[in-house]
Amino acid sequence: MGSENRISANEYRSKLQKKKFSSKYNNKKTDGYDSAKESKRASQLKWMESIGIIKDLKEQVKFELIPNQVRDGKVVERSCNYIADFTYLLDGKLIVEDSKGMRTPDYRIKRKLMLSVHKIRIVET
Repeated sequence: MGSENRISANEYRSKLQKKKFSSKYNNKKTDGYDSAKESKRASQLKWMESIGIIKDLKEQVKFELIPNQVRDGKVVERSCNYIADFTYLLDGKLIVEDSKGMRTPDYRIKRKLMLSVHKIRIVET
C-alpha cells in the first residue's frame, strides 16, 4: 500500500466528527423521544391525562420477561426485559403502549413474551 492513501489520526478524527450518524431505522429524536411519532403520542397522552380520560401515565416502564439465570452464585445470563413507551390506566385497566414504526424480530418475540408472562397485550400505535 502506498502512503498516498493514508491519512493522519487527527484527520481521521476530524472526519468522524463531521460525519452524521443516522439511527438504525432513520427515525429522528424529537423533544427527547426516540421518534417524532413517539413524541406526538406522548403529547396526546399527556393531554388525555390532563382532562381525566386516562390516569397514572408513565413513560419507559421496564417489564422483566426472563429473569437473570444464576449458576453457583454467578449470573450466567442477564435478564431479558421489555421497555414500554407508555403505560396508563384507562377505565381502571392497565394499558401498555408502544409507538411502533418498525416491528423488529426482537420486538415481536418480546410482545409474545409480554402476553405469555404478564398476560398483557401491547397496544401498538
